[in-house]
Amino acid sequence: MEYQEINAATIDGWCRQGWQWGKPITHEEYVRAQGGQWEVYLTPTKAVPHKWLEPLAGKRVLGLASGGGQQIPVFSALGARCTVLDYSPVQCESERMVARREGYEVEVIRGDMTKPLPFEGETFDLIFHPVSNCYVRQVRPIFQECARVLKWGGVMLSGLDLGLNYIFDETETFVSHSLPFDPVADPELMKKCLAADEGVQFSHTLEEQLGSQLEAGLILTHLYEDTNGEGNLHDHHIPTFAATRAVKVSGELLRALTL
Repeated sequence: MEYQEINAATIDGWCRQGWQWGKPITHEEYVRAQGGQWEVYLTPTKAVPHKWLEPLAGKRVLGLASGGGQQIPVFSALGARCTVLDYSPVQCESERMVARREGYEVEVIRGDMTKPLPFEGETFDLIFHPVSNCYVRQVRPIFQECARVLKWGGVMLSGLDLGLNYIFDETETFVSHSLPFDPVADPELMKKCLAADEGVQFSHTLEEQLGSQLEAGLILTHLYEDTNGEGNLHDHHIPTFAATRAVKVSGELLRALTL
């Protein structure tokens, strides 16, 4: 079985067990979003600043690995025309459930973001991509595809795992692994991950994650850091995640900025 299929099944299981990122928003939260009171997250604890997103009315939005009925319903409540691509069947069904309940239209695609995205070039005004690169082995092709399907001037918001969580043991006290963390290349590590029901996860450097965005023609405009929200690293205020806002610029402007 490919690691992507393992991860899809693992996330389905987490959702059935009440996983935080698999709980769709309530009707009351949807109504509040319609009234301008809303929060969405790229990383565990810090809400995305409204100015990173607004205005959304009439915009084409892609939720990339963003299923679960949490962010896309908010964007729909704000007037966006939304598509979500996720490889978890349970997360996809949550999206459909909220859309039926609230009476809006959403395009839900069960798909794998490690493959070419099933969209024409320059389709979306905004891509919302919460922390999920830790479940894929190569991030560069993902950002290349995102840049392809973004319109000129379009915005990509990404949640990035900084890799520190993979260094430590379960208590987040002792260094127990070297980087990169790559179960595909290490059969013993793969066994441990599957036995612990962690799915197949991978560490990625900032060089990979920020560098890939820049190489794809995306210019970073904003960034913030975040913690796990709990545990020893969080208690010591150690950032383990970052969120980025990037804009797709023309080739001419990109060349001028990089000279």
